[in-house]
Amino acid sequence: MATRTSGTAETGGSRLCPCGSLLRSGLCREKRALKPAYGEAAQQLSFGIMAVNWNEFESSSESTAHSREDGSASWEQYLERRNLVLQFLHSDLSLHHLHHQRKKAELLKKCCFYLEIEPKHMTVREHNLQVRRIDILELIDPIQWERMKQVGKKQTEIQLLLLTELLEQLERGREELNCCIETCDMKTFLSGWDRIMQRLSKLSEFMETLIPLQVPGQVYVKHRLVTRAELTYINPIIRLSLSTKMPLIFDREESFAHKDWAKLKWFDENPESGVEQCELQIKILTNGSQAEAGYSRLQPVSSNVCIVQDLQPGRSYEFTIRRSCTHTFVFGDWHDSITLKTKTDAVEDVDSSTWTLEG
Repeated sequence: MATRTSGTAETGGSRLCPCGSLLRSGLCREKRALKPAYGEAAQQLSFGIMAVNWNEFESSSESTAHSREDGSASWEQYLERRNLVLQFLHSDLSLHHLHHQRKKAELLKKCCFYLEIEPKHMTVREHNLQVRRIDILELIDPIQWERMKQVGKKQTEIQLLLLTELLEQLERGREELNCCIETCDMKTFLSGWDRIMQRLSKLSEFMETLIPLQVPGQVYVKHRLVTRAELTYINPIIRLSLSTKMPLIFDREESFAHKDWAKLKWFDENPESGVEQCELQIKILTNGSQAEAGYSRLQPVSSNVCIVQDLQPGRSYEFTIRRSCTHTFVFGDWHDSITLKTKTDAVEDVDSSTWTLEG
């Protein structure tokens, strides 16, 4: 019968440890001896892994911080440049401003252009030593004057074409910049900034060129205008420039037709303009549009109101008003027209009866 001892038990020459291991050749004691050493090594390994992970975390945090800083700088740069483009679109290239410039250009196309000459008069001494003051146009060679009028006309046509082209370029540029603002993301916008800046610079140049083109300028005098032999020694300094007169426009409310006559009234937008010689063209229309062959006449007028007599009842007439061609007239393609239909006999009788009853 086995004898129980404190802490150990013998079983066929072998001893059992409380942990349940066999104590053969001191194996359990070696394990117990290894536990402290294993625990220390494990603790050192654990601290090493933590150090490596912490270094990796610090590197990752620094990289994230730099990335955030770069992203924040790019975003601020994007907003700054985007606001610069928006400011340009809302000022020089605003819809209101471009619409205003377009209206001014359309009005200029309807104007009449004239040659202005300075000085207008000159004092000359004749062969008999008599001094007199004459109109400068009397001294200018007619052939040279006609040439200068052609030069002025060509300059006006080029100026109007350039004005139209510049407006189209500005309107197209606004559409491009507006599309870039609305559709481009930050990366695309910043990568194409050089091209955007070139476009902004070019549009600014167009705008600076547009303003002077809206005002008629000087005409370069290439040839000698005064060719009279007795006056060549004077050699007057003559300056030529272009000027404009506002278009004549029919007053639609004050113009009307009766059975055999019509009253026409027109105006221009310049309140300082006085009464000038004009020409009123009258055409009879068939089918509401085509001018009847053989019927067209010009009626000179010297006021802004005209009564046209001897019209046929129940017919449509086209009236066109234009300024008379003067010695200084250069260019003017646009003329205002109005179509009025005269009343028939029946309508005229009804109107007369109504007028009598009301009176």
